[in-house]
Amino acid sequence: MTTERPGLRERKRLATHRAIERAVLELIGERGLDGVTVEEISDRADVSPRTFFNYFPSKEAAAIGGELRLAEDDRLDAFLASDGPLLDDLARLLSSAIEDSGEQVELLQLRKDVLRQHPHLFARRMASMRSFEEQLAETVSRRLGDADPGSGARARLVALVAMAAVRHGWVAWAESDGREALADTVRRSFDALHGLFEPAGELGRRTTAGAVRSG
Repeated sequence: MTTERPGLRERKRLATHRAIERAVLELIGERGLDGVTVEEISDRADVSPRTFFNYFPSKEAAAIGGELRLAEDDRLDAFLASDGPLLDDLARLLSSAIEDSGEQVELLQLRKDVLRQHPHLFARRMASMRSFEEQLAETVSRRLGDADPGSGARARLVALVAMAAVRHGWVAWAESDGREALADTVRRSFDALHGLFEPAGELGRRTTAGAVRSG
């Protein structure tokens, strides 16, 4: 599967975002949360405090990282309009959201250490993930349609299962030390999820097809 290379403006935005996150996580690791100011974070990231606040409302928000979001573009429209297999379409939608996030192994490890030291930041991180789960459930419910009387409950179940596959892929990605793309490990986790319910032969055909699409 090929993806379009982001434009220069988007690459610069992502680089600044990462620089701020790295700076705040490194400084909190060195001095603790209370020992770090926005001015110090901005100085290490080589940006102005005004630029910092263009990206994050606070140092705590920068520490927990940006929220995962579903892009409001043609990819979402395609998901809502599709009548294909729901999990396959979700895998594509979530993989594109993860590609947009540009997560890095180095930042993941720094964040894990900081969140371990500051439980209230960990709680905020988990709250942001629950917010994304709710957004995902609402999106799935829109696709199922109001004609389905159980769409709300089904959508919540689908969102929880999908997020479990995302977390599984995230762990595999971290263990690979970034040698693989995060979106690719998430796609493989969805393939493995299919394998729990499909005959081995069908799983093999699906995995082969996925390798061809990624090639």
